[in-house]
Amino acid sequence: MPEAHPTRILLADDHALVRRGVRLILEGEPGLTVVAEAGDGAEAVEAARAHRPDLAILDIAMPRLTGLQAARELARSRPETRILILTMYDNEQYFFEALAAGASGYVLKSVADRDLVEACRATMRGEPFLYPGAVNALIRNYLGRLREGEDIPERPITSREEEILKLVAEGHSSQQIAELLVISVKTVERHRANLLQKLGLKDRLELTRYAIRVGLIEP
Repeated sequence: MPEAHPTRILLADDHALVRRGVRLILEGEPGLTVVAEAGDGAEAVEAARAHRPDLAILDIAMPRLTGLQAARELARSRPETRILILTMYDNEQYFFEALAAGASGYVLKSVADRDLVEACRATMRGEPFLYPGAVNALIRNYLGRLREGEDIPERPITSREEEILKLVAEGHSSQQIAELLVISVKTVERHRANLLQKLGLKDRLELTRYAIRVGLIEP
């Protein structure tokens, strides 16, 4: 029986075909409706502001802002919007970063037809949704930390520096980055200098190689 108030969903993926397929899965279910789509992370943040969805489903590898960067921004600016990561990456690092970014669940695209609807319903009930491999990763991580007395290592750069690193690596100028992030060109240049110093890199080319290595952009 359909819910009185359907769950309003924002769907963000840089592949229109993937969005179409996911939309078909979701809208074939009672109580779920896609109210907005986005082709990159920055569009997703804007669409969330405009449409006020209950749930944002975000891919990880997207232009301008990754799904993880968009998730962090949404968790800060729209904490009432719940977040699911839908990704091809069965990767522990991304999984832990997704949780840290405020996501309530992590679903693999390869089993989206099986898991996605349940993940949406669990998230809206306030329950986490984790695929089996992610549960194993959590247990391994917890046991490892108990054994070693260690925490998950801190990220070497801040969220803002990561945003700027991604945009630099994608070829955006300082002026374009300043306009996109609504900050001054001087601030962009300062962050860029900090990135080079922190990461021990020399120029844009090395920043781009680093961004590819850590999964911020696709080669």
